[in-house]
Amino acid sequence: MDLDPEDVFKDEEDDSDNEIFQQSASSKEYAVYLVDASPKMFNTTCPGKDQKDETHFHLAVSCIAESLKTQIISRSYDEVAICFFNTREKKNLQDLNGVFVFNVAEREHLDRPTARLIKEFDCLQESFMREIGSQYGIVPGSRENSLYNALWVAQALLRKGSIKTADKRILLFTNEDDPFGRLQGAAKADMTRTSLQRAKDAQDLGISIELLPLSCPDEEFNVKVFYADLLGLDGEDLVQFMPSAGQKLEDMKDQLRKRMFTKRIIRKITFVITNGLSIQLNTYALIRPTVPGAITWLDSVTNLPLKIERSLICEDTGALIQEPPKRFQPYRNENVKFSMDEISEMKRISTGCLRLLGFKPLRCLKDYHNLRPSTFVYPSDQEVVGSTCIFIALYRSMLQLKRFAVAFYGSSSHPQLVALVAQDEIAKAGVQIEPPGMHMIYLPYSDDIRDVEEIFPDTDDDAPRADEDQIQKAAALIKRIDMRDFSVSQFANPALQRHYAVLQALALEEDDIPEIIDETLPDEEGLARPAVVKAIEEFKLSVYGDKYDEESDFLGKGKVGEVSRKRKTIVENAAKESANYDWADLAENGQLKDLTVAALKTYLSAHNLPVAGKKEALISRILTHMGK
Repeated sequence: MDLDPEDVFKDEEDDSDNEIFQQSASSKEYAVYLVDASPKMFNTTCPGKDQKDETHFHLAVSCIAESLKTQIISRSYDEVAICFFNTREKKNLQDLNGVFVFNVAEREHLDRPTARLIKEFDCLQESFMREIGSQYGIVPGSRENSLYNALWVAQALLRKGSIKTADKRILLFTNEDDPFGRLQGAAKADMTRTSLQRAKDAQDLGISIELLPLSCPDEEFNVKVFYADLLGLDGEDLVQFMPSAGQKLEDMKDQLRKRMFTKRIIRKITFVITNGLSIQLNTYALIRPTVPGAITWLDSVTNLPLKIERSLICEDTGALIQEPPKRFQPYRNENVKFSMDEISEMKRISTGCLRLLGFKPLRCLKDYHNLRPSTFVYPSDQEVVGSTCIFIALYRSMLQLKRFAVAFYGSSSHPQLVALVAQDEIAKAGVQIEPPGMHMIYLPYSDDIRDVEEIFPDTDDDAPRADEDQIQKAAALIKRIDMRDFSVSQFANPALQRHYAVLQALALEEDDIPEIIDETLPDEEGLARPAVVKAIEEFKLSVYGDKYDEESDFLGKGKVGEVSRKRKTIVENAAKESANYDWADLAENGQLKDLTVAALKTYLSAHNLPVAGKKEALISRILTHMGK
């Protein structure tokens, strides 16, 4: 494919009016939840999760509550506001009738969600009629237009920030497809016109309006009556609106707790192609494992984060040493002094640049050479003009000749070789699936590659090999249980989900931890299908024979593998060493941090817990196991 340097690899930072750039540069999202509180929302019911009917108002409030709980974990810096219209009471900065902005103390109307906001919002339904009230805001003979007022208030709330640094949205919940259905003639036409103009003014300011319609049991929400004009829907968009809106509502009710990260540059590196020729590259992390947040130690009185400082004291005078210490090396009866900067410079192997060494055929790059997630590199002309053109020339040649580049990269403490693999653009139905660029794959050293035969270190025989029949039976079994359209996004990390659920229960002072569904457990119903059971039995028969009894074979031999024996010995030794500490007392008094990492690992090993991680992670694991 012929690539245009001015188009495909254009630096988005050079075009501030580019819509794609504005979306990628958006670091925040400002959202206003606009909920219809008319009597119809309380009178109309629909089936709920527990098979009991719930009102549309209850459904809207529960969706918003779940969204707020998820937002604290996924996008904690986003800001929200909650606004009701068609209300008896009014509370807004414009003093408009029929609009009530819900908020709690110590928080602005548009601000980050807090635990107090979520707790009080969960209890809102019990006191809503008493404190806020519901009424029809658009009635014959009245000049009040509650929908117009609500859009005005929402637009005023979203004045904060710029559309270049934040996405602004209004999410409208209602089950009334014709808000002006009670009116007729000129009054209806005038209110319709002014409401549509107010919506258009908001959209011209970069505010998107999203409708979440709630259909009545006996009739479907008719978006064509009014809201198609407000949202600007026509053609295929109008046909697909109701199915997509229904799916969006379901997603809000059952959202996955996950941390969201915006696209950002990890670092800018210099790519040295030859002596005197260098270009600028931006690096991006396309996929990384998600882990619980790091432990932050807080002061028990002020609840503020603790700051660790280290001071050096002179042994002779007891005074604080202000100058950085120097190291020395004895040489010919003389101490040669070195500063920390000089030592760091002597140890420096790599300058942090990416230096091209050569090229190799793609067939030389194996799957097992990928030690950790790769980094995506993309050219930038911001600091080095011409980087894009040179990068494209290199990129085209690597794709055409099916070569990958070998380069030297890394810090002074961890230098290594990397492979730069060119990736062509992949698009489906006019939508880009994979961007053009290069992946930087971190290559292993020879010590990082293990031979398969090392799995059987105590035997002189080669590893057992499967015959043709066993291979066919295994292939048939894999084909039966193969998952179609598999994606890692289909399964949530159960440990991480439970971690988020515990945080939610602690923050909201909930008595019960939300139930977590472990999607990584085997699909018992699917494995019980006759075709799958038959494939499993045929595979077992081909490997073990028809007279094999797994349970009796295990009990008869009574043998435990070398790995199991070693693990048992480690656990027994760790249990003996762990008995020397009063773990309950240490945990109660907060003295676990005074122990060494080796001592902490004795407790973990004695209880068959993972021993990987930093000291803070080990302490957290011990406290979790002890229920502290």
